[in-house]
Amino acid sequence: MPFIEHVDIGAYRIPLEAPEADGTLEWDHTGVVTVEVDAGGRRGLGFTYAGAATARFVRDVLVNAILHRDALATGASWRAMVRAIRNHGRPGIASCAIAAVDLALWDLAAKLHDEPLCRLLGMTRDAVAIYGSGGFTSMTDDELADQLTSWVHEAGIPRVKMKIGTNNGADEARDLRRVELARKVIGDEAELFVDANGAYTRKQAVRLGFRFLDHGVTWFEEPVSSDDLAGLAEVRSMSALEIAAGEYGYDLVYFERMCDAGAVDCLQADISRCAGVTEWLRVAACAAAHGLEISGHCAPSLHLHPACAIQNLRHIEYFADHARSDDLLFDGVPTPVTGGWLRPDLTRPGHGLLLKELDAERFRCDF
Repeated sequence: MPFIEHVDIGAYRIPLEAPEADGTLEWDHTGVVTVEVDAGGRRGLGFTYAGAATARFVRDVLVNAILHRDALATGASWRAMVRAIRNHGRPGIASCAIAAVDLALWDLAAKLHDEPLCRLLGMTRDAVAIYGSGGFTSMTDDELADQLTSWVHEAGIPRVKMKIGTNNGADEARDLRRVELARKVIGDEAELFVDANGAYTRKQAVRLGFRFLDHGVTWFEEPVSSDDLAGLAEVRSMSALEIAAGEYGYDLVYFERMCDAGAVDCLQADISRCAGVTEWLRVAACAAAHGLEISGHCAPSLHLHPACAIQNLRHIEYFADHARSDDLLFDGVPTPVTGGWLRPDLTRPGHGLLLKELDAERFRCDF
């Protein structure tokens, strides 16, 4: 029986080529926290997209919860971590930290079995649908057109998502003009999704939703704040668009409340936020119990293998920032294939990712 012998933690700050923004937030870098766990002569890798405080949390709170445990008992280690954070609170940093460790433990378990993670979890498919995601409100029209063109007409991804809700929803005319431009650029066949990041009011979202329909939009993400479950349900009841939300969910109870409220047509969950593979699979089951499909929010490299193991998957998000940071930090990052798919590499054990230590060093930051 292999026992967890050692845990390595890293924090990285990757500057963007230019500052970016959506409807309610601006940022200029991507933060990544890595966790590597050793047992039985193998090393598992996990990570989350978060700042250095998350690395400190792993070091100070979680390492002692998993050291010397059975490396194959991923559920027991996950439960120990959840118990360890009781007085720190579950949402936010704590769940992101658990996610990084849990992902490393599942990668390690699959490597100890010398199997790809998707096979260890029980494959239901050998590829997952993706949508290209970016279209930030900070982009010029030319930049938006170039990005969408590259996804649809060069990479062959038949579905794309763009940001709306400019200036916290104050510039409706710009949002509508950019959506019209996006449809013109991608053509009539590609699917067009929009994401307001909670920038609109309820009636504003309903009113604009009818305008978006004129341009063939089918997916309306976070038309109002995801904290406003009644508002999401109200917008959903008055709109022909599919309403999606869930990226800010950190535990199973949150997702159950969202499903029970009738707030979404497709449930989103982020494996790098909601405490890793262990909780993400439970969230997928929760969605299935409510007759809903699930979509993996951001983190395409991390979602790929677990997404191959669930029945009710819609797609996963091929988020521009994370695709870029993954390429800079890791070897084995999956590349989209024509038709808008990611396929796991079944010749590599675990999730197939390895930290490129020399390349990553220039982005390392203290914690």
